[in-house]
Amino acid sequence: MLGLFRKMTWKFKLCLGFLLFSAIFSAVDGSAQTINFMFVNEESNLIGSKAMEVALNYIRRNPRLGIHIGGNYPVSIATQDAEVILENLCATYNASVKDGKPPHILIDFTMSGIPSEAVKTFTAALGIPTISASFGQDGDVRQWKNLDGEQLKYLIQVNPPADMIPEVIRSIVVAQNITDTGILYDDSFVMEHKYKSLLQNIPTRHIIARVEDVKSIRRQLTQFRDLDIVNYFILGRLTTIKTVLDNANAQKFFGRKYAWYAITQDKGSLRCGCSNATIILVKPEPSPENKERLSNLRTTYSFTSEPEITATFYLDLAVRSLLAMKSMLTSGEWPKNITYITCEEYNSDNVPIRVDLDLRRHLRQVSERPLYAPFVIETNGHSFEEFVMKLDKVTVINGQSISAETVGSWKSSLHSPILIKDAHALANFSAVTNYRIVTVLQHPFIMREKDENGNWKFSGYCIDLIEEIKSQIGFEYEIYVVPDNNFGNMDENGQWNGMIKELVEKRADIALGSLSVMAERENVVDFTVPYYDLVGITILMKKQKAPTSLFKFLTVLEQDVWICILGAYFFTSFLMWVFDRWSPYSYQNNREKYKDDEEKREFTLKECLWFCMTSLTPQGGGEAPKNLSGRLVAATWWLFGFIIIASYTANLAAFLTVSRLDTPVESLDDLSKQYKIQYAPLNGSAAMTFFKRMAEIEARFYEIWKDMSLNDSLSDVERAKLAVWDYPVSDKYTKMWQAMSSAGLPSTLEEAIARVRKSKSSSEGFAYLGDATDIRYQVMTNCDLQMVGDEFSRKPYAIAVQQGSPLKDQFNNAILLLLNKRKLEKLKEIWWNQNKMKKTCDTQDNQSDGISIYNIGGVFIVIFVGIGLACVTLAFEYWWYKYKYNSKSTTNENSAQPVISGKLSKNFEGSRKFSDFRTQSKQASIQQGFKRHSRMGPIATVTDNW
Repeated sequence: MLGLFRKMTWKFKLCLGFLLFSAIFSAVDGSAQTINFMFVNEESNLIGSKAMEVALNYIRRNPRLGIHIGGNYPVSIATQDAEVILENLCATYNASVKDGKPPHILIDFTMSGIPSEAVKTFTAALGIPTISASFGQDGDVRQWKNLDGEQLKYLIQVNPPADMIPEVIRSIVVAQNITDTGILYDDSFVMEHKYKSLLQNIPTRHIIARVEDVKSIRRQLTQFRDLDIVNYFILGRLTTIKTVLDNANAQKFFGRKYAWYAITQDKGSLRCGCSNATIILVKPEPSPENKERLSNLRTTYSFTSEPEITATFYLDLAVRSLLAMKSMLTSGEWPKNITYITCEEYNSDNVPIRVDLDLRRHLRQVSERPLYAPFVIETNGHSFEEFVMKLDKVTVINGQSISAETVGSWKSSLHSPILIKDAHALANFSAVTNYRIVTVLQHPFIMREKDENGNWKFSGYCIDLIEEIKSQIGFEYEIYVVPDNNFGNMDENGQWNGMIKELVEKRADIALGSLSVMAERENVVDFTVPYYDLVGITILMKKQKAPTSLFKFLTVLEQDVWICILGAYFFTSFLMWVFDRWSPYSYQNNREKYKDDEEKREFTLKECLWFCMTSLTPQGGGEAPKNLSGRLVAATWWLFGFIIIASYTANLAAFLTVSRLDTPVESLDDLSKQYKIQYAPLNGSAAMTFFKRMAEIEARFYEIWKDMSLNDSLSDVERAKLAVWDYPVSDKYTKMWQAMSSAGLPSTLEEAIARVRKSKSSSEGFAYLGDATDIRYQVMTNCDLQMVGDEFSRKPYAIAVQQGSPLKDQFNNAILLLLNKRKLEKLKEIWWNQNKMKKTCDTQDNQSDGISIYNIGGVFIVIFVGIGLACVTLAFEYWWYKYKYNSKSTTNENSAQPVISGKLSKNFEGSRKFSDFRTQSKQASIQQGFKRHSRMGPIATVTDNW
């Protein structure tokens, strides 16, 4: 037989096959079950309409299914008017009843909204078995929300793929531990009912918004970023995804800080004009065994509707619905006496009751192999097609997809987890929690310097603080300096500047620095617990230094006094010489009288000068004049010298002894009471705000007091109580603000420091009013500056965050933990006491009371000058003596020889007599010396010998 069949011609084989097919079709068709049905769909759901056409064609071309379509009553909804929709449904339904072909089943492909609810109302009221593909989970389909047990058996909802695919977001959020989510979707998904349920009971801040046009995309992305959302999900067609990613690339929404997830029903590849981006693409993936069937379906039935997963879902659901109804009819579970009523016959007393009409069980038991994925039929809201979504990690560089790595998969379900293939790749994809920190440069809290590679980096107390907090919370940050370099002040219109403005306008997440907690700032931002002690305002002034001079001992007396002393010296010396020369009782005029005196001193002019000079020294002037008049002059000079020396010594001790320097300004009150020293805070600083507001408060108090005192409604007694000579409230700050305004407020700290250093002294110049930490650091790093007075208007330093930000609680816990561990005290020790910029200065407490070389060094110069003069004098004496001796020698040589010879004997004799006289005088002196030694002791002997 097999050989005979092979020998048959192809025409004979074709005829034989046709006869066999006809016989089989006749046999099957003879046992086919006739089914009447209504098909309701929205006019916009073209995929559903096309799927129903293919489903009917599929049933006709597959007699093995045993289904014969008896009555087909389609209804296309093109309006949102519920009354019109119900009228169309009733008209079609009434026509089927009149034709004697009431629908066994209603297949509902309406998606959501009014059309879907109208169909649900219609079917529930008339008791028509229905299988719906509408969107919605538990309770979302309001007209089927309160169905009883019998109704749930024949009123069945099966969620379409577009209603299940968004659930992958929940699984990704859980798997990646995402804390913030921004979801954009287009019209290929229905998400209104997902707002409350998609991420329910998950600690994730999220926003769901529909994409409308390009402008709305840019605005929505900006809003997401302003709300600190860095994880983005796009639900839509590949074209929509490309548009969103292109806009994100233009706004620089890619990098370690952001994570992008693209979720689609389409089959194609991801495309975008991204310069450098990595995106997780989630798209459906049919099983390998179904891919061939889908290919045959497209070829045989020209079923090319996209997206494929949605089209095949509608096709499968339509075929399976009719098969379920066929099963009920064939099994005999369809009631034989089932009744139908028209819409006009319907009222509250005439409600069709269906019992034991278990269409759900028969739908669950359909054995027909699905085209795309199996169905899970449970309760309404929990029935769906169990398809698989593939997660690909796509890298796009310069608009080209260079790689696509599969990192996991997800099976459709309401609570199905992500099946991770490459945990490392998916973990690295997570958006890093990255906060934008705004700051102001201020030593030692925030400093910027170059590292060894020449790159700028930030350092300081606050950088170490944020690193400690980062180690506890776990986040990354990018830091930038506020453009206007201000901490934040409010103007008259309520507008802010500085770091506070960055937080208010949501350009920054954290304001880090020596930011004072102020009432008006707390109205627009949130502050953490303080991380630094109370810090007030204080005064910075130039340190007063004692002037030094090598010849300071000459400045003890004024120049006029020194001239008078020199005049008195020369006049007294001259007067003493005159008196000694003219007095008959002086030594030179009465030598015979004083020939036996041991001390014989002739007061020539040279001796008088020497006597007056040495009389002023502890050595003394030596022998006084013999005459009474000369002694009176000497006594007068001694008295004069005693007074001058005593006065000089007292003043010299006062001049040269280093003592504490009195500062003319020691407090804010001292500063306000003087006018020689100008003072001002930085323009726009918290100190400026303090003084300005205090002045305004004083002015307001004055106006209040003036209005009270001039009030005509007061009685004379009440007015008398307000009448005082002095204004009862201080106007100190009003005067200070006026002085500051006239002095001019420096715009930068560097400018303020420069003005302080230009001060001539501590009693004349400029004083800077600012934060004590700023001033303390300047004093620590500069030995020519000093901090004056106590701190006032003290406020704590804290970190500021956006109002309502969850960072406040996280940072509070971290800072309190650092306080308990004494980490903040350690940071203070590092940046204040151990700061490498700290200078060791000579403080007033460490200075001794001794005379420094800088003040007394001129005395040594005087000694060297005196020694120099002595050397010059010695040279002159040597020269003079040699010149004089040579002159005498020349005179002797020019004399006659006999004369020389005659005089030689006389000179020799005279010389011999002179020598004998010197010897006798010396011996007499020695004898007298021994006599005095026996009376006066060794001092007198040494003195006499000298």
